[in-house]
Amino acid sequence: MPLDNRPIPHFIADASQHGIPHGRFAERLSAVFREACSEIKDLPAGTEPPEDVVWFPERAWSGRVWIPASANGEAVLNEGEEPVGIEFFGFVSFKQLEGEDPTDFRASVDFTDVTASDNPDWAIDLGDEVIGKWLGENGREADITLIWGRSLVKDAFAATAELEGVAVDQDPLFTDRFTLIAPDALKNYGDEAYLDIYLWNSRGKQIARESLYDIEEIEPEEVDAAESPDGGDSKPN
Repeated sequence: MPLDNRPIPHFIADASQHGIPHGRFAERLSAVFREACSEIKDLPAGTEPPEDVVWFPERAWSGRVWIPASANGEAVLNEGEEPVGIEFFGFVSFKQLEGEDPTDFRASVDFTDVTASDNPDWAIDLGDEVIGKWLGENGREADITLIWGRSLVKDAFAATAELEGVAVDQDPLFTDRFTLIAPDALKNYGDEAYLDIYLWNSRGKQIARESLYDIEEIEPEEVDAAESPDGGDSKPN
């Protein structure tokens, strides 16, 4: 096998073991998330933390479990104007040693008034945050990035994160949601490379594609079924 001229990390995160959080554990996570919402520095005065939090599948990397989340709310962005819909977005992470309870809960949350409900042309509702750094040789590096999304198109089965056509992570959809952890903003291997996110149906056909940086619709391409990223025979819940 020839030498790899661009030895970057591939599939570095553990696969989801539990899918979407639920029950008492989801309530515990929601309390951490809501507390982080109330601590957002530029949150408009009078904005209430969200009641209901939507969770995404968990992924584990670098000794922590990472669970993205989003929640709808309302805020008065300009004095004297009517409240507008906003979305809180971010994640809760924690440590969990085998056989022990989770510890060291941390959350990172922000908000936006640019939401999927106001953009019917979106195919994927994406969020992302840099959670670490990968260092290669001779100054080469990448941002290890947590990416989460919700499919806004029918028949989505799996999501992939790709750097210039090379898949660096993959996740099946749980209901309509997925979580990825992958290197992004790859530097010093020639031109910088940035992630694209793809959605695939169960037959291996690309049905949506978006960049983390340039959100625009790109026509799906036909993909040979032999290249399907299914990795299984049944669709997750």
